Amino acid sequence: MQPFENATDNISNTQMMKAIRLHTFGGPEVLRYEDVPLPTIEPGEVLIRVHAIGINPPDWYLRDGYKTVPNFKPPVTLPVIPGSDVSGVIEAIAPDVQGFAVGDEVFGMIRFPSFGKSAAYAEYVAAPASDLAHKPAAIDHIHAAGAPMAGLTAWQYLIRLGHNEPNPFQPQPHSPVPLTGRTVLINGAAGGVGHLAVQLAKWQGAQVIAVASGKHEVFLRELGADQFIDYTTHAPEEVVKEVDLVLDTLGGPTTGRFLRILKRGGALFPVFLGFADHEQAAKQGVTVSAAQVRSNGLQLAELGSLLDAGTVRIAIDSTFPLSDAQKAHERAALGHIQGKIVLTVM
Repeated sequence: MQPFENATDNISNTQMMKAIRLHTFGGPEVLRYEDVPLPTIEPGEVLIRVHAIGINPPDWYLRDGYKTVPNFKPPVTLPVIPGSDVSGVIEAIAPDVQGFAVGDEVFGMIRFPSFGKSAAYAEYVAAPASDLAHKPAAIDHIHAAGAPMAGLTAWQYLIRLGHNEPNPFQPQPHSPVPLTGRTVLINGAAGGVGHLAVQLAKWQGAQVIAVASGKHEVFLRELGADQFIDYTTHAPEEVVKEVDLVLDTLGGPTTGRFLRILKRGGALFPVFLGFADHEQAAKQGVTVSAAQVRSNGLQLAELGSLLDAGTVRIAIDSTFPLSDAQKAHERAALGHIQGKIVLTVM
């Protein structure tokens, strides 16, 4: 397919591409690889020829109709293309876009949260330029595609929120806490958000305790973890105490157990919903706070500089061709992921 010109109205919907779509909700088997119309770009947008796509939990939440997310049923119009994280090359650009040009390599988390409008599991994606950053030259598209959502989640929880949008999880905005000289425990440390959180916390000068299964110990110590807890042999709340911050990347109903290891005045940041022990947290003076990660090209550029310098790196658990998205979701369902799962589009 020939590159498009630098314009907004020269891409006909009669031109087709391959994409993954859902026509019904369900398991990985509902992911269909099929021909769909090429997207057109609006003012402020660029068209990206996608090289790689990062897979994230919201992808399978959308796929199953948000059945696994309590009390959360956003409207989704079928058929829908899932996914939000991409890395690729700009093929067309709206006249009002600045800072990018046709041929630039870029990566980003597109329109998140959008509940089906990101449309990243495809050969081409129309994306707001504000959601993008130039791809770090030191890494390839596969690693860049693994960075946006996991990296922005870790960044907005630990470093800086970076937006003023209402928080759907609590009345007040989430506020990161200082990390220099603090002890931070990261639960689910080997996963997408977790392995980046380990590195960002170390970059900020924290002492990091990583919690994961034993097979990930070498990996996490290489990333900078000062202490490792194998949760299959020792419950972390029975091993450590006087921690300043717990980032629980798994969250859910069991996250309250970490109150036992926090200092008075400490903080617990669950990345997934389900915390119910607010009375006990208040007694201990523990701040419990969550955030909704949002697209942010400027923050991605900051993260990109760390990726370029090798200060932070993206681990890849596995890759699958776009046509094998079903297999990629099956891999995700097995759990015990080390880093990121990525779809390739070459």
